[in-house]
Amino acid sequence: MKRDVVKIDSEKCTGCGICVDACAEGAIKMIGGKAVLVDEACCDGLGACLPACPAGAITVESREAAPFSGTVPVHSPPAGAVPMAHCPGSGARTIARTGGPKEGSLSQWPIQLRLVPVNAPYLSGCDLLVAADCSAFACGKFHEKFIEGRVTLIGCPKLDPRDSWEKLVQIISGNDVRSITIVRMEVPCCSGIVSAAEQAVRDSGKDIPLRTYTVRADGSIVG
Repeated sequence: MKRDVVKIDSEKCTGCGICVDACAEGAIKMIGGKAVLVDEACCDGLGACLPACPAGAITVESREAAPFSGTVPVHSPPAGAVPMAHCPGSGARTIARTGGPKEGSLSQWPIQLRLVPVNAPYLSGCDLLVAADCSAFACGKFHEKFIEGRVTLIGCPKLDPRDSWEKLVQIISGNDVRSITIVRMEVPCCSGIVSAAEQAVRDSGKDIPLRTYTVRADGSIVG
């Protein structure tokens, strides 16, 4: 049958992932850093994802497509997703600092969002830092400015699979998180880290203060 279905221009797509959240039917997933329509039967063709796309990469076209069948199951993995093997170094542990500030301010391990256990003891009663993994390399004072006094979670909204960001909901819902500091890079695709954190707080049903900082490529900070 011929009906309206969204079309995503992979050349224009920046991989921000905002359209994934805007698609209530779950028809769009992030694969290889790009938004992909994974099941046209779950696309209602109404285009709710269009205004959400900051790059103008999504249009609606009328073409032969499978009849609209409803939503993709919430827990179905993205097409092409590769299960992540257990990492022997990902056990939760607290880091005791004894050598002064020159050693750094990191207080826990692991820090990759995909590896952090949702029930890690250091998450209880913490001030949380959710940072783009490029930001610490761009900002020379990252430890002093952001890490000190906070539990650190890092990731890339463009390259990490969506389910790793959905893990934020579990972390925030299951622990007494007092505040959340978000650090993103100035590039457009990094806006996804802000959207993911804000959505996680909404989904948790909690009232947690958030503050966002933007790090430019030259190391300067806005926010």
